[in-house]
Amino acid sequence: MAIQRNARQRKKMHLAEFQELGFLVNWQFAEGTAIEKVDEIVDRFIDEVIQPNGLAYEGSGYLHWEGLVCLEKIGKCDENHRTLVRNWLESNGLQQVEISELFDIWWEFPTK
Repeated sequence: MAIQRNARQRKKMHLAEFQELGFLVNWQFAEGTAIEKVDEIVDRFIDEVIQPNGLAYEGSGYLHWEGLVCLEKIGKCDENHRTLVRNWLESNGLQQVEISELFDIWWEFPTK
């Protein structure tokens, strides 16, 4: 039998209407890319894709970047968000762009 939870419990546990879906993203800069160029492209990625679309990005790197993209507020990313991120990264010359499937950022972790 399924456990019945009230809204407070569902919110605290990030379940049902409070579930949050996101995706992992990885990309690489060309070997020898100057740090100034890396900074400029990552800043533009945040300014042009992440913030205007209500997304949040948690990640790091130097020539190889990896991180998590989710909504800035409680909610679910969708295929449009994945496509938007992929298209921007590829159109800005980044290499080996990988976008995971959507997953529950609180209860799952995608396997490769």
